Amino acid sequence: MATRHPLTMTTLNPNIKKMAYAVRGPVVTRACEIEDELRKGLKKPFDAVVKADIGDAHAMGQTPITFIRQVLALVNYPPLLNEPLFPADAKQRARAILGACKAGSVGAYTESAGIELIRRHVADYIERRDGIPSDWRNIVLTTGGSEAIRSVLRLLLSGAGDDPVGVMVPVPMFPLYSVTLTEYGMHRVDYYPDEDNDWALDVSELERAAREARKICALRAIVVINPGNPTGQVLTRGNIEEIIRFAHREKLFVLADEVYQQNVYGDGVPFVSFKKALSGMPCRDDVQIASFMSCSKGYAGECGARGGYVELINVSSEVMAEYLKSVVVNMCPAVSGQACLEAIVNPPAAGEPSFESYREEKARVLASLELKARMVTDALSSVEGFSCNSIRGAMYAFPRLRLPPKAAEAAAERGLEPDTFYAFRLLEETGLCVVPGNNFGQKPGTYHFRMTILPSPGDLHAMLRRLASFHAEFMRTYS
Repeated sequence: MATRHPLTMTTLNPNIKKMAYAVRGPVVTRACEIEDELRKGLKKPFDAVVKADIGDAHAMGQTPITFIRQVLALVNYPPLLNEPLFPADAKQRARAILGACKAGSVGAYTESAGIELIRRHVADYIERRDGIPSDWRNIVLTTGGSEAIRSVLRLLLSGAGDDPVGVMVPVPMFPLYSVTLTEYGMHRVDYYPDEDNDWALDVSELERAAREARKICALRAIVVINPGNPTGQVLTRGNIEEIIRFAHREKLFVLADEVYQQNVYGDGVPFVSFKKALSGMPCRDDVQIASFMSCSKGYAGECGARGGYVELINVSSEVMAEYLKSVVVNMCPAVSGQACLEAIVNPPAAGEPSFESYREEKARVLASLELKARMVTDALSSVEGFSCNSIRGAMYAFPRLRLPPKAAEAAAERGLEPDTFYAFRLLEETGLCVVPGNNFGQKPGTYHFRMTILPSPGDLHAMLRRLASFHAEFMRTYS
């Protein structure tokens, strides 16, 4: 008997069926199952699963920044403003936020683009960062960086005739892009950063990808993730300028995913925003950029707050008005997320009561991440059969595996990619959960996995020791 239901697998949007958010794919699903098995008393070669698969700082034990949480506590429960426990600067931020909210409550809707006060403070943050002006009216607050990226990609959906819209994305990439392009019916145009040159972007590779793409789609935009996820690189200013010149020649909109801008380590390459690089170039008025930032990364790591922003550069007031119209459908960004963003972009200043403790906590988090970045780079580079570029930014390692043919054959027998097979074996034998490289895309014939550097140094040391031991045994089995 035929079903009468209007929504079935036959009638479901076909783009939804094609979507797969790889970071939470089958290896992570199995990790959750193993955790449940351990709770039920099932014996394993390990006591706990170590989830090194996702950049969720607080889930991995990072301590929240006190000032940020004080501001969030105060705006969510205003009677605390009368408590002497809270410092005056946290109370000042909270009162300002509440004063900008309807009825003085974060439970009420705000403007669809976010609270004007906070948008202005985001502009101040950008001006301090880049040393050039920022107009708050070109800034839109969002419920996390992902929402900002998706909202801008929607603006680019119009194509040329029947040709799909093409968007250039780096491979490997953050899977949000592949999922969103699939959902929107856009054409993904892969380009490959140079792994042998610290994942720098070679303009000749960009030109190759654009040339081939224009045969089958209307190429509209290029995505650049800097600092890199999953690759951990930080692009030089010279390399960014090359990319901007390429975008100018090809008339491409630039999506600058800069959510890890505060995660830059060591004495290597400093972070330079696309906006700052563009400001010194002859094409400064001609290249359009959307720059994204998030509360989830940096030293704060407030993933659950879901706060973020996008700044649109060289976009006309008419287009900006249409963009603002498009975000009205969401009513407004999460208001607690907006408050979290305010605490990040408008932190305690010198002379305010929270300044010293805030500066110390922030420095401690970033110093720990720098230490762990070096630790992971050195440990993975010392394992025979691995190669790992230095982790200069973000919070991940993306080592390359050189797997023997027998491992690839064993994977094929199980219907798996070789690095997925490797990740499953690693999980089952050690409890270490990583994400296979093919989930992010990778150059054909290469194998990788992504792991976060977020566990504590002690846990990280034990984890890396287990990984090295597992890999040696894996290679003995399949060589």
